[in-house]
Amino acid sequence: MDETTPRHLGRRSLLRAAVGAPAAVAVSSALWPGGVAQAAEPAGPVDPQDPRFTLAVLPDTQYLFDEGGSDPGPVRETLMFLLRKRREDNIVFLAHLGDVTEHGTEAEMRSADEVFRTIDGRLPYSVLAGNHDVSGDDQRGATPYLRTFGPDRFRRMPTYGGSSPDGYHSFHVLTGGGRQWLVLALDWRISERGIAWAQGVLDQHPTLPAILTTHEIASADEQGQAALSGYGDLLWNRLIRGNDQIFLTLNGHYWPCGRTTLTNDAGNPVHVHITNYQDRYYGGAGMLRYYRFDLVRNVIDVETFSPWLLGQRPEQRSALQAEHVELSGDVERFSVELDFDRRFAAFAPPVVPPPRPPSAVLVPGTVAYWRFDAAGTSPGPDGSPVAPGTVARDLTGQGNDLRAERLHGSAPEVLTWSAEHHDGQPAHASLRFDGGKAPNRGAVLRTGQDAPINGMPFLDGYTIETFIKLPEPFTGDHAFMGILSWEGRAGDAGKTSGWSPEEPTCSLNLSGERFLQFVVYPKHTDADPTSWSHALPTGRWTHVAVVNDARRTTVYVDGSPIARNASAESRGIATLGKPFVIGATQFALSYGHGFYGWVGDTRVVARALRPEQFLRN
Repeated sequence: MDETTPRHLGRRSLLRAAVGAPAAVAVSSALWPGGVAQAAEPAGPVDPQDPRFTLAVLPDTQYLFDEGGSDPGPVRETLMFLLRKRREDNIVFLAHLGDVTEHGTEAEMRSADEVFRTIDGRLPYSVLAGNHDVSGDDQRGATPYLRTFGPDRFRRMPTYGGSSPDGYHSFHVLTGGGRQWLVLALDWRISERGIAWAQGVLDQHPTLPAILTTHEIASADEQGQAALSGYGDLLWNRLIRGNDQIFLTLNGHYWPCGRTTLTNDAGNPVHVHITNYQDRYYGGAGMLRYYRFDLVRNVIDVETFSPWLLGQRPEQRSALQAEHVELSGDVERFSVELDFDRRFAAFAPPVVPPPRPPSAVLVPGTVAYWRFDAAGTSPGPDGSPVAPGTVARDLTGQGNDLRAERLHGSAPEVLTWSAEHHDGQPAHASLRFDGGKAPNRGAVLRTGQDAPINGMPFLDGYTIETFIKLPEPFTGDHAFMGILSWEGRAGDAGKTSGWSPEEPTCSLNLSGERFLQFVVYPKHTDADPTSWSHALPTGRWTHVAVVNDARRTTVYVDGSPIARNASAESRGIATLGKPFVIGATQFALSYGHGFYGWVGDTRVVARALRPEQFLRN
């Protein structure tokens, strides 16, 4: 067309109240109303399993393919840049948003064809028609655009799933972050037959999150606030709002750029983005937009830049060129927060691994393993109280069974059965603790007085693992609540140089800032090496692993080592033959408040495990 440092923690104020894509299949462009192909890009220059991947977007290039006078060089450089950066940036696909050329002539299309041959067979992409490429709706018949960017061009791409019979609409299935995604590339103007085809594609790929690309959906004001155009309103009502799969739409056509978020019929957000720079210097200078998907952080990071200008020497750029190397306004550089699993749950619920039997996780050296499903105990209904005296068996058979106790005459709801669990947890069950201060309340699970784990020194190393979840909202004062520990006094083990002789010899706690604190008094050293984590999240499960290799201790959260691991030498645990406990930590041989949250499977192994051997895998 011509027209968005945590405060310092001391030793503690503590315990006084003591975490390969499938191969592509053959496609058919003659299917009506929709192709069934489940095409997916095979492994190659990108990593289809990496949770971080990039969708590249190229908007209106019409002023650079204009036989009246143009320079396709910036577009060629953009495409070459994508090839050079494909592996590094994990670029899985390129989407062109239409208006490839200024007049849609044979000569202009030949020029575009030559430039796009640069990436044929090397990077999958889609090119849809804009109003400067074609006129009328998708039943217009043959055009130079269709002869250049019709089905024959795309059918050899591993992502290509099929085209409508008229050839003006296509769909691609790409793989990124270990899952498949659908891209619908729709013509400038869709007919009833086109809508039926697009709906058919969605119906035959009902579990794939979909990105809809077309030339026109929305326009924006000078502040970047976007709103549907008249044609966009038709697409919204006939196709987008009723298909929960469509979570992102991308269009060019209008300037300035903009964005908005609409709510579909399922009550979920649909992100509507406009990308077009033809009004900028040098017809947009081959401006490229990156959509960097990050399935770990649950975010899409968006950035906009010109590879053509970026490739020039800084000292040789004019002021105007330097101004357009990259754009950083609110509609050019931003992040979209998106909980992918939650957003896609209605049509593609996360695949949760089935429960694993105890035999699958009883690795050599396992000292104790407790879980709170039928394999480890006799659980009551979800949310029902755990009766005092209830036994959680040690599934190693070594006699380290746990028994439930309520502290300080606490009410029954202080410890309840729960069906909640970490997705990677072997057992699909947990215990919900409702401990707290003022007045002290809580519950614990303790080993018996003669349990072997009570006095084990672990001189050859150890791994202590558990799964925890903190409530959302995280209300009340729960500073330095214990997660697990051994009972007893460090002073009784001859340890006098630590924070207090009244604290136990080994405990895993949570500070008021929700920092994990693992403190241990080694067997042969009068010291208390202490590790601190970052603030743990609330409302989601976390796997925690404490690994000691008989020299030093490393704490892992969700499989990653924390920064503040103790550097001091640490060998063994100065256990005193007193019970091992889940749910609280003693101080001066007395319990204060108990844990507040959920605890899942817990395992102790008498050797150091590697992260790939943890329970969460």
